[in-house]
Amino acid sequence: MKSQQPVPSRPSLSPRNRNPVGAHVPVAGGLHSVGLAYARDLRAEAVQVFVANPRGWATPAGNPRQDEAFRAACAAESIPAYVHAPYLINFGSHTEATVERSAESLRHSLRRGREIGALGVVVHTGSATGGRDRSVALKQVREHMLPLLDELTRDDDPYLLLEPTAGQGASLCSRTWDLGPYFEALDAHPKLGVCLDTCHIFAAGHDLTGPAGMHQTLDLLVETVGEGRLRLIHANDSKDVVGAHKDRHANIGAGHIGEDPFRALMTHPATLGVPLVIETPGGKEGHAADVERLKKLREG
Repeated sequence: MKSQQPVPSRPSLSPRNRNPVGAHVPVAGGLHSVGLAYARDLRAEAVQVFVANPRGWATPAGNPRQDEAFRAACAAESIPAYVHAPYLINFGSHTEATVERSAESLRHSLRRGREIGALGVVVHTGSATGGRDRSVALKQVREHMLPLLDELTRDDDPYLLLEPTAGQGASLCSRTWDLGPYFEALDAHPKLGVCLDTCHIFAAGHDLTGPAGMHQTLDLLVETVGEGRLRLIHANDSKDVVGAHKDRHANIGAGHIGEDPFRALMTHPATLGVPLVIETPGGKEGHAADVERLKKLREG
């Protein structure tokens, strides 16, 4: 565990710059023509996209025209963009083919992330399948994921953002302290960061409710991985109670987390400048309502 150092004073930021609020957007039909149009309808200030089928292994080439238009528009409108890697990726798998495909898939997401100007690529931390010990699975994570991090040498390469899961099965990383061994396995690489999903961390057992629940959890995160590693937040309420180990997202304020923890989230030093992206139900109408709700909570 790393000791938490005092956070240096920083100039005050506008609400949008302190925590841009956005959404995961659909892109079938075009990153720019469909994805950004959807984001604008939501009045989103940040976007997350898939660059491949999230439930498959295909590694499709992008559309250069759409890529450039998306990248240019995000830069011009100061919209931070992120890529979510496919769900099948698991570097802790006992199946060699799955690990090989995971490396190919993640390399593809990182390359496409750079091509569209994404700041980060989110990947789930996986699980130790086949009844194997966690230490064996983490050695495998090191063997296959560290080379991908070492390939991120360009200034415009995205960060690789580890997203802990809700703690189902033999999850390698669900509680804040689980990130410690994961970071150690990857030598705390300078291009390594964290994407914190509020539903996942709540389902894993961190009670975000109460006067200090959110701040205590963020303190634990910083103590484990150090300052500056939290680079994206998936802002999702939870349909299930704390510790349920179920990944079921609810609209902001409509689940067991409630509104107050999200307000507290946007006052912690570790979240300064970190975008919030929703992955909630309800289609465009529900998404627009959640984006607006988070913006109001951001105001205090």
